[in-house]
Amino acid sequence: MMNKEHLSKKTFPWAHVIGYVGSIVLTVLALWFTVKAPLSQGSIITILLALAILQILIQLIFFMHITESRGPAYHSIAIALGFLFTFAVVAGSLWVMTFNSQVQ
Repeated sequence: MMNKEHLSKKTFPWAHVIGYVGSIVLTVLALWFTVKAPLSQGSIITILLALAILQILIQLIFFMHITESRGPAYHSIAIALGFLFTFAVVAGSLWVMTFNSQVQ
């Protein structure tokens, strides 16, 4: 159960607001660079990858609270495993799409 001290210390969740606004800004920037920016395709892909990495960091820090606790090691292992699975899916998809064009 929650004690009275914990209930009296509730404050406005500024971290969530900052994370939400940051996520929206990064999403709008990604859309703008994709639709309107007069840059080469390689430059746009590089910028989108950088924005995606920033988006991941914002999600981990502000919403998954990765920096707030010193919990068990399995939290870090789960996140590392998630990155490994993501890498495997993206790499496998790129591999299939690359070699599929040679079969036809």
